[in-house]
Amino acid sequence: MSNPLAGLKVLDLTRVLSGPFATMTLADLGADVVKVERARGDDTRGFGPPFSQGISTYFLSINRGKRSLVANLKDGQDLALVKRLAARADVVIENFRPGVAARLGLGFDALSQANPALVYCSISGFGQDRPGAGYDLVIQGLSGVAAITGDGSTPYKTGTSIADLVAGMNAVQGILAALVRRERTGEGAFVDISMLDGQLALLSYHASAWLNAGTEPKARGNTHPSIHPYQPYQASDGWVNVACGNDSMFAALSEHLGEAWHLDERFARNASRIANREALDALIAPRVAERSVEVWTETLATLGIPGGPMASVPQALERARPCAHAHPGGSGEVFSLPPGFRLSQADWTSNKPPPGLGEHRDEVLKEWLD
Repeated sequence: MSNPLAGLKVLDLTRVLSGPFATMTLADLGADVVKVERARGDDTRGFGPPFSQGISTYFLSINRGKRSLVANLKDGQDLALVKRLAARADVVIENFRPGVAARLGLGFDALSQANPALVYCSISGFGQDRPGAGYDLVIQGLSGVAAITGDGSTPYKTGTSIADLVAGMNAVQGILAALVRRERTGEGAFVDISMLDGQLALLSYHASAWLNAGTEPKARGNTHPSIHPYQPYQASDGWVNVACGNDSMFAALSEHLGEAWHLDERFARNASRIANREALDALIAPRVAERSVEVWTETLATLGIPGGPMASVPQALERARPCAHAHPGGSGEVFSLPPGFRLSQADWTSNKPPPGLGEHRDEVLKEWLD
C-alpha cells in the first residue's frame, strides 16, 4: 500500500469535533498525527453516555489513527515543547477562538518563522477576521440551513453536527491544496476555515434562487423546490422515497400504475408538476400506500427510478462498511466509519485505534525530537 501522506507530520491542537474529524482523515491518508491534549483530555473523552468499556463512543468515532501527548499550554516548559514539535511538523491545525493561538505564541506568524514550509490551518466559527465562538447549533441557525429544514412550522437544525463536520472536510481540502502548492513552490501556507462560510456554501441553488431571481427559499419538509415527485411517500409498512428526476421517469411510474398522468397537461412537465404538486400527490399517495417499502424499492429499481426506504440509523448502518481496531479499553474491537472516499493502492483507514490519554508521549518525543 502507498498511503499518500505517509511520512507527513501533523501536530493536532484541536478538540471536540471539527478539528478531530479533519485530523482523523489525515491519519487515514497516512499522516503521523500527534494529538496534544490537556491533562483531563479532549472534552469529548467525557461526552456521554453512551460509553464503550468506559470510553466515550463520541471520542471513539473521530480519533482513530492518532497518537496522544499531554501538555499544559499555560505551562512554560510544556508550551516550549509544543513549539519544538511545531518546528518539526509539516502541518499544524488548531480550532481555538481567533487570537488565542497567537497569544500563546502558537499562531501562524510565529511558527512559520521557525518553519517556513509549515502548512497551518485554523478552524473557527467565522474566520480569523471575525470574532465569535463556533458552536454548531449557532452556526446552523445563522447560516439559513435551519430555516429551510423541517416543515416550516419551526426552524430545525440537521440531525448530525453538519457545521462542525463540513468545517472538518473543508479543512482537509484546504490542507491538501496547500501541501500540493508546497510541493511546487516550497512555501508554507495559512488555511483559514470558517464554519459559517462552509454552511453558506451548502445553500448552493437555494442561495442562487435568492441572489439571482429574488425568490426566497422556504422549508418544504421532505419535498424538493424544483423537482416533483421527489419525496418520501407512506407505503403500507413505512416510508419510501420516490425520486423522479425527469419527465421520462415520471412517465414510467405513471404507466406502471396504469395511469395517464404523464399525458395530463397539469403533470406532463416537471414545471407543471411543481405548480400542481398537491393535486398530483393526492393521486400518487394512495397508490404508494397499497404496497410495502420492499416491494416499492424493487419496483422502482426495475423501472429505472431512484428510490428506497427512509432508513433508521441501525438500518442505514447495515449498508455501511465499518473499520475495526483493537478496543483501547482493553478487550475486543472498536468500530468506526471510514471516510467517504477511497484511493486505489492505499489503505482505506489508519490501522491505529483511538489513543489513550497521553499514551504516546515518550515515543513521539523520541521520533520527532530525537
